[in-house]
Amino acid sequence: MITDLADKVFIVTGASSGIGKATALLAIERGAKVAVVARREKELRALYSKCNNESVEVISTDLTKEEGRKRVIDQTIKRFGGIDVLVNAAGIIGSGTIENTTLEFWDNMMDLNLRSLFRLVQLALPSIIERKGNIVNVSSVTGVRAFPNVLAYCVSKAGVDQLTHCAALELGPKGVRINAVDPGVVLTNLHRNSGMPEDAYQKFLEHSKTTHPIGRIGKPEEVAELILFLASDRAGWITGGSFNIDGGRAQTCAR
Repeated sequence: MITDLADKVFIVTGASSGIGKATALLAIERGAKVAVVARREKELRALYSKCNNESVEVISTDLTKEEGRKRVIDQTIKRFGGIDVLVNAAGIIGSGTIENTTLEFWDNMMDLNLRSLFRLVQLALPSIIERKGNIVNVSSVTGVRAFPNVLAYCVSKAGVDQLTHCAALELGPKGVRINAVDPGVVLTNLHRNSGMPEDAYQKFLEHSKTTHPIGRIGKPEEVAELILFLASDRAGWITGGSFNIDGGRAQTCAR
């Protein structure tokens, strides 16, 4: 078993499902101490009830609120003494074009996907710099490629990638690395939580087999493996990267 995360302190947002959940569980399995963050406390506690209590801190909060973001940092440091790794996996998706995207929809998308991520990084940095830790942001293939009818989502994820690149230049001299992962379609609750009907979601998943050259969609655990590699000392010379993990989706053109 890979044990290079032993005693490292992680914060993982979006930890109640999907990529965040898979990342948190795998980090715990590999010896890390993890603050798991999401809005739904009951769901968080149910998911992590079988884990070693000494390894998990459950933090239920709204990351779009400043007091919620501060509580994540303060509670983690109070419980575990510091922060080694911040994994920003919380996010939302929704449909909309340049013509019909409302300001409210735009602001909600930017608030959780980009603004809260930016602020969490700022708040966590003093401890991360002190411990020479690192940050991994969960972006999307839509951050590097354009797709129709998800305008605000694409822009928010492009912002995550560019934030990662710029911050890497500034944080490198301080001994801190920051990277992003850009998944393609992964089997999570992201689209369901956006309100997509189940029959439409199943059709979307089936269609996605044809839009990813490798012929299938991804698994949350596959993305989690990449995140934990980037968070580990094995990736000690990697910073400022946006890494496609998308079955080849970013290489394709409209057809």
